[in-house]
Amino acid sequence: MSAPRNLADVVPLGQASAVVDRLGRPVHDLRVSVMDRCNFRCPYCMPQSTFDDKYRFLRAQERLTFEEISRLVRLAARLGVRKVRLTGGEPLLRGGLPDLVADLSAIEGVDDLALTTNGVLLAQHAAELKGNGLHRVTVSLDSLDDAVFASMSGGFGGLPQVLEGIEAALAAGLRPLKINTVVQRGRNDHTVLDLLERFRGTGVTVRLIEYMDVGNRNAWEPSQVVPSAELLGRIQSRWPVTGEPGRYRGEVAARYRYDDGAGEIGFVSSVSAPFCGDCNRARLSSEGVLYTCLFATRGLDLRAPSRAGASDEELLEMMRGAWSERTDRYSELRSELRGRESPLRKVEMHYIGG
Repeated sequence: MSAPRNLADVVPLGQASAVVDRLGRPVHDLRVSVMDRCNFRCPYCMPQSTFDDKYRFLRAQERLTFEEISRLVRLAARLGVRKVRLTGGEPLLRGGLPDLVADLSAIEGVDDLALTTNGVLLAQHAAELKGNGLHRVTVSLDSLDDAVFASMSGGFGGLPQVLEGIEAALAAGLRPLKINTVVQRGRNDHTVLDLLERFRGTGVTVRLIEYMDVGNRNAWEPSQVVPSAELLGRIQSRWPVTGEPGRYRGEVAARYRYDDGAGEIGFVSSVSAPFCGDCNRARLSSEGVLYTCLFATRGLDLRAPSRAGASDEELLEMMRGAWSERTDRYSELRSELRGRESPLRKVEMHYIGG
């Protein structure tokens, strides 16, 4: 890992300046959850057994307003954030989302504005999102098999609508388009090759994600993980692929290109090959808590001081302090931390996105 940078070297408040954590990692990406609700109940994120009709989601007034989100993103850009991704829950359940996209796309320093969605509502909004400044979109899609899709979405249908949404996004120019596929052994791993075959040659990149122990409610066990190396072997037996070099520090997916020119695929290997050492992502929950790790147990509340009248400089200092004190590397310490006598109470993924 890189040596920590002397924080005294950071440029004073009021000027655009990057900030690094105690392991020398800069903040570069910010994931903003705009909605804690979802129209799916994926077992690895929001299992129906917990998130039923009686579950209390945030009330509208508890979520950050678009103005509050824009303000915090503008401050994050002053700390070095260049990539912003809107997530959920399902972000397209938030009314008026294209208006937020327009506001964020105008922020100086934000070079890449993206959206992660399950795709069911994407066809209705793709053109407006693009017109308002969204650069690209990632669609979560775990299988093309109807029964497996329903199982992994919590019993919900919608596969035709997801595929329609992907086509609408491509037609609108939301490229490059990526598909995120969470792979679970015995659940959908047998359908991975069919999914890859469907999108080979279309310009769509499928990223295969190892099943992770995010949150506290998905009953994760190591035996359910299909290591990326195993998946790569299965793919190689059908289509030869060659590894591609990384494009930037902190890139999450290991990239491979089909030797026949049919595009590329990616592997996100947080379990078998942790990449904490280069992690440059912060996450802002829909109720305004800043988290410095996907597996965080606590975060920094920015909503309360913002609504109490905190100045930009005061909020900026709070955000700077949270990142500069960061030491998170959960995936590298997973076995050790999971072996604790009292289990960690990690933030749920529907609050902060993937």
